[in-house]
Amino acid sequence: MTTAFRIRACAKINLSLRVGDVRPDGFHALTTVFQSLALHDTLTVTVRRGPFALTCTDPGVPTDDRNLAWKAARAVWTALGRRGEPRDLAIDIDKHIPMQAGLGGGSSDAAAALVACHHVWTKGGRHLDLPMTAARLGADVPYFLQGGTALGLARGDELYPLVDVPPYWVVLALPPFGVPTADAYGWLDADRAATDSLHAHATQRLLPAWPGRLLAVANDLEGPVVRRHPEIGAVRDLLTRAGAAAASMTGSGSAVFGLFGTKNAADRAARAAAGAGTVAIVTRTVDRRTCQRVHFLFASSSPRHA
Repeated sequence: MTTAFRIRACAKINLSLRVGDVRPDGFHALTTVFQSLALHDTLTVTVRRGPFALTCTDPGVPTDDRNLAWKAARAVWTALGRRGEPRDLAIDIDKHIPMQAGLGGGSSDAAAALVACHHVWTKGGRHLDLPMTAARLGADVPYFLQGGTALGLARGDELYPLVDVPPYWVVLALPPFGVPTADAYGWLDADRAATDSLHAHATQRLLPAWPGRLLAVANDLEGPVVRRHPEIGAVRDLLTRAGAAAASMTGSGSAVFGLFGTKNAADRAARAAAGAGTVAIVTRTVDRRTCQRVHFLFASSSPRHA
């Protein structure tokens, strides 16, 4: 007899990403506004005897201890004081969030794996501080335990929930290449050394985000990345011309998002983006309550015969 359940791991965009100086720990100081998307990976978690196993539908995703979801399982196992390698659990990732796109897929999978392993291995026992455990895995991972609209400070892991922005349809346009995070920050540092300015190259668009309040949509990494990959700037401008309330690169790229008030407008913009040589995905924003109610531990545990 085995038991299985599923967890959704949502993608994110950075509505705003301002990058400060390098901190003493070697990381840049960040001020960012995260936003969850309906686009998600699905983790199927199976409780059964034997060594821990991780599989994925995308052959390009490592399924050993290089994967953040695997690291998450080990982190929970170790924090609970258990010896050896994790066991008696298998996780399969049905992958839909593109990699190296700035959408947080790996971090979201890790957060979902934390929740899953904690749910299974702490029944009737001690419980862990999951946000603290998540922060050790990566700066973005704690956000995915929360979801919705949130302000991230420090490395992005000091989180403050915000009132959720109103719903938008989202077009994600993905060029046929990824941008490694280390490269994007390296280019930013090089450009700043040449200009001696923190935000000289950041463009912004004001987005109606809360009643009577506007959010400046801007990404300090966008300028340095666009200078090396002008295709990203071109697709951002295409989404703007298509009527996006705001368009920007998310995270370190390479994905660009555009926010639209209606699905019809988003569909038209997606067709234009696809015609320009990108992979275009239409999704929508989701609020914090939806993330916490639906995207974690949905389809509750149900027995099935092995």
